[in-house]
This record gives sequence, structure tokens and C-alpha cells, in this order.
Amino acid sequence: MTSLIAPHPFGHDITDAGLTEQFGQFRHWEERYRQLILLSRKLPALPETLKTPENEISGCENRVWLGSQRLDDGTFHFYGDSEGRIVKGLLAVMLTVCEGKTASELSGVDPLAIFDRLGLKEQLSASRSSGLEALAAAIHRIARSA
Repeated sequence: MTSLIAPHPFGHDITDAGLTEQFGQFRHWEERYRQLILLSRKLPALPETLKTPENEISGCENRVWLGSQRLDDGTFHFYGDSEGRIVKGLLAVMLTVCEGKTASELSGVDPLAIFDRLGLKEQLSASRSSGLEALAAAIHRIARSA
């Protein structure tokens, strides 16, 4: 069995359905904002050795790194980090949707759809939305290259 690079709880302990239920309780942006900060704290910091130019995503408001590992069963483990707490929380949400999927499953997933379901999309600045699009594009590139 392959040992995970930079393990995290997203996609297994913290699920898409769980986030949908949790964020569904919030009516105000400030509550969602606080939840993103809490999620960012659950995403372990990447070691500096994984913060490489190859893993850095351009087009994001803060520096963001995204890496992946293809596991023995053909699924992907994604890991990442960001210098910004909100962006790191947004990354954690995206990892929840993409973690543990095969290349074919990833090609059929819109990693951005969850932000609309959670009531986050309309509150994102243009630069954060652009950064999320860059992350989604990186995930689809990883899936295509498998």
C-alpha cells in the first residue's frame, strides 16, 4: 500500500455531503467565512520540499500549491497549501470534492460546483474566483495526464 504524501481529512472524514449540511446551516457570509478559516486549520501545512514551482498554481490571489499522488487503486490523493487562510479553506473544500477519485471520475466532476451549493460563490472576489478556476483546471490537467 502506498503511503500518502501530506495526508489530510478532506474527502474521507470531511465529505461533500457533510460540508453541504454544515454550510446549509449558515445564513450569513460571516458564518461561512469563519467556517472556511476552521477548515483551513484542518489542512496540514505542506513541508517546504513540496512547495515547488511545479506545484504552485498561478492566477491565485495568494500563493497556492497543489500536488497529487496516484494511488495503487488508481485513485488520486491531492494535497495543497496556501499562504492565505481563506484561500486555504477554499482549497480544502475543493480537495473534499476531488480526493479519492479516479481520472475518469475527475474528468466528470466540476470542482467549482460545490462553491455554489455551499453559498460561497457569490461572495468570492473576482481574483479568488479566478484562482479557484486555475485550481480546477490543474485538477483536470492531472486527470487527463493519468
